[in-house]
Amino acid sequence: MARIQILELPEGTGDDRPPFVLVVDEYTPARYVLGPDAPVPTPLPLLEGVAEKIGARAVLVFEDTIDIPANEVPLDEDGKPLFLKVHIEGEFERFREQVQDEIRKAQAALGNERLQRPA
Repeated sequence: MARIQILELPEGTGDDRPPFVLVVDEYTPARYVLGPDAPVPTPLPLLEGVAEKIGARAVLVFEDTIDIPANEVPLDEDGKPLFLKVHIEGEFERFREQVQDEIRKAQAALGNERLQRPA
């Protein structure tokens, strides 16, 4: 079964979006018999005009397997995909103050309920 990959290209000064090439590998052309009196079947141009329709610079089609190194996902020692870990530092003082205010309000509301409840 054919595979579809994206090969990103370097961005130029006039590009309004990142340029790319669609790469189809492991492709096997299909032939269709249209009827008993039909001429010898030829492969249908399935990918004709696809580049223009999807905004690609080109469509490259190969019968062999083509590996694009940029599309490889790095794996850890267990064979699972590695994820990017991001450390974010922020100003949490205001957030802490807001949380403490909400806790005080909730505690005050609970205290008021207890005082108003008949014993």
